[in-house]
Amino acid sequence: MSSTIEKALQRRREAMAAEKAKNQSADSAEQQAAPQAPAAKRSHVPAARPQGPTSQLEPFNIDLDRLERNGHVSLSGVRKGINEEYREIKRKLLANAFGPLSSTIKNSNIIMVTSGRPSEGKTFTATNLALSIASEQDKTVLLVDADVLKPNVLNTFGVERRSGLMEYLTGEVNDIADVLYPTNIDKLKIIPAGKTHHLSTELLASQKMHETVDEFANRYPDRIVIIDTPPLIGITESAILANFAGQAVVVTEEGRSKLSDIRLSVERLNPDMAIGFVVNKVVNKDANDPGYYGYYYGQEQETANGA
Repeated sequence: MSSTIEKALQRRREAMAAEKAKNQSADSAEQQAAPQAPAAKRSHVPAARPQGPTSQLEPFNIDLDRLERNGHVSLSGVRKGINEEYREIKRKLLANAFGPLSSTIKNSNIIMVTSGRPSEGKTFTATNLALSIASEQDKTVLLVDADVLKPNVLNTFGVERRSGLMEYLTGEVNDIADVLYPTNIDKLKIIPAGKTHHLSTELLASQKMHETVDEFANRYPDRIVIIDTPPLIGITESAILANFAGQAVVVTEEGRSKLSDIRLSVERLNPDMAIGFVVNKVVNKDANDPGYYGYYYGQEQETANGA
């Protein structure tokens, strides 16, 4: 009997010893594998870093020499009359956007550039303002071509057409960053108009557009947004865009713009906006002044600026 018990106890001890050896072997294997887990995790982190959406977009390469030859603001450092004209205009716009009056203007850093009728020089003015503000040391500028019926910003800059605002509003691209293009001018970005659309009025009036402009106004405290809009008279889109902007620059043409058109243009703007006027294509009468850009658009001067 005792022999049977002893044999049973021996088998029990052997079984327990085998179980202990098995557990120790498993623990040892676990300890050997454990140090490599953090290393694998660390090596995975850099690959998971997201890239900014705009970093994937090819920049617009703007030919600055071509612009200068066509009478635009020069970024070469040469002192020219047109540079001084736009310095005067932008100073008042920047004061409205960031100075004491900015607290009284909703979206004070959103500036729409428009005209009463077509071909009065609004895109020329919008692009020159963008170039001039891009030369500021502490400001950036986003130029939005919202003249979706007759876009001209890319043509003025001499760059190729790409997807833009309309593709974003229709959902063909998912994020506004997908159509916000960098340029070879460090502080200037551009959103093209994109393709025309039969529902352009409704798209520009949409909640999506409203939220996008709010983001433009509030996301970057140093940014000016210039929106090149269609003419005000007879076109619905501009009146809609006027509800988003805090400032308006109305371009008029000397000898062509009628006072009745100017009055009608102002009536179509938001009465709470700061409204300024630029007289375009002024004939230079000083024979001693070669009028560097007079052959193209004439000398431009700001004649009034509302606050």
